[in-house]
Amino acid sequence: MATATRPAARAAAKKDAVLGSAVDLAREVAVEIAVDPADVGEHLGVVVEGERLVSHRFACLARGYRGWEWTVTVARVPRGRTATVCEAELLPGADAILGQAWVPWSERLQPGDIGPGDVLPFRADDPRLEPGWTPTGDPALDEVAIDELALARVRVLSPQGIDEAAERWYRGSRGPTSAGALAAAAACGSCGFLLPLQGSLGTVFGVCTNEWSPDDGRVVSFDHGCGAHSETDVEPAPSEWPAPDPLIDEMRLELVPREPAPSDEADARTVEAGADDVPAEPAADDVPADEPVASDAPGEQTAPPADGGTADEPAAER
Repeated sequence: MATATRPAARAAAKKDAVLGSAVDLAREVAVEIAVDPADVGEHLGVVVEGERLVSHRFACLARGYRGWEWTVTVARVPRGRTATVCEAELLPGADAILGQAWVPWSERLQPGDIGPGDVLPFRADDPRLEPGWTPTGDPALDEVAIDELALARVRVLSPQGIDEAAERWYRGSRGPTSAGALAAAAACGSCGFLLPLQGSLGTVFGVCTNEWSPDDGRVVSFDHGCGAHSETDVEPAPSEWPAPDPLIDEMRLELVPREPAPSDEADARTVEAGADDVPAEPAADDVPADEPVASDAPGEQTAPPADGGTADEPAAER
């Protein structure tokens, strides 16, 4: 990096008249490597890099490069009278704005940086993993390791990997310190939608299976919580909005069966009984005894007279 010109360096540069006077040659080279010729500013001086080796510095006027300098290094052969350009580049000055130091990808990578199609390089010495179970041929050992512990993989989580995952999950947004967990009335450990994990992590964590929960399908701690707990409820609050008017569909007809009236029921029963059930007229022999009976002889008065007389008296005398 170029530094401020020291008095001794200036004195040494003045002694080398050939290199000290090669300002125009150095400026031409700086203009050639610059994107815009206007980005090359005034001549800031020279720096003696060594014997017959001098660097000319020019101010950089490009945007975003405050404090940077165009540096052109020239040299000459012993007893030579011609300056030759060795190299030219843009270097930061003493008060230049610099970018952050380069960090390896393994240290720059953050959670969520991996997108669709991205693949991480293989890490053979990943401390979070350890060799998995290699079948031994013993049915008792292999059955437990492969079927129950699911160790039939090249590598499995190491104790360090388990501890790091547990600490990361517990301190994250699905642990007991999140805003939703602090406001919840009950913890996930008593929720019917919690599905515990297997292994040692299952003593602290489970997977939420409630579709209404903001943590559905994610790992939560037993002391986490949300408003979708299976055993909680909220008191119904009266609504301040007026009750809506009933909606009447005037284009729809509803058929309602009509109940028969009492007179209709009687007529229906009469019709059902039929003509055989109608009572017949009384016969002549059924006339009551107190009613007069007409005589078969002509001219005989059988009914009592209307004026109170007897039936044997002539009509003239009556």
